[in-house]
Amino acid sequence: MGKKIFVSYKYADSNVCAIKGIKETTVRDYVDILQTKIDKSDHINKGEDDGEDMGTLADSTIASKLGDKIFDSSVTIVLISKGMKENIPEKEQWIPWEISYSLKEQSREGGNSKTNAVLAVILPEQDGSYNHFIKDNTCPYCNCRTLRTDTLFQILRDNMFNIKKPTYTECENHVGSKPYKGYSSFIYSVKWEAFIADIHKYIDIAVEIRSKIEEYEITKTIKD
Repeated sequence: MGKKIFVSYKYADSNVCAIKGIKETTVRDYVDILQTKIDKSDHINKGEDDGEDMGTLADSTIASKLGDKIFDSSVTIVLISKGMKENIPEKEQWIPWEISYSLKEQSREGGNSKTNAVLAVILPEQDGSYNHFIKDNTCPYCNCRTLRTDTLFQILRDNMFNIKKPTYTECENHVGSKPYKGYSSFIYSVKWEAFIADIHKYIDIAVEIRSKIEEYEITKTIKD
């Protein structure tokens, strides 16, 4: 049975690696690639795509727009791009609202929705690297990676490294805070190149994590 997938992204962000054959690549072009790669039984519903100004919308209107799209989905993929955040309050940007609604349990006439599985797919920046969020081999001994969660929206940041009972590596090079082991984040992170090569592997990881939601401290609201 196919999965219903909601994709959250900053459609006009051009701070991404150019795709061959596309003159001015934006995040939306990556969404189009994803659309062609998923299983035919899956269904994608896209988030922001027209640059509508949230400042002119009432909370009830935002709720209606997002509720209609997200209520029937079970998996949310958020594309993490270098320029996804604007220099305005997070409550005035679509991605935080989309993640918040994905994490909330909602009731409507005819049924209820559970918290979605959420997967963070990191897009490469202009030079092809992922350094805006992922730094590989930050320790010469255990070759761990560092995630720059400080660059994210609060609701994404709060749902990473949020497992209630973490386990750590035994690397003695780390003083105080050692690297996490296993699925330490409710929102799992993967590079675009790995994700697009095996989409369902990583969706299945997010779904597996969702099945153990009680093991995580989940933040579902946007802070002021």
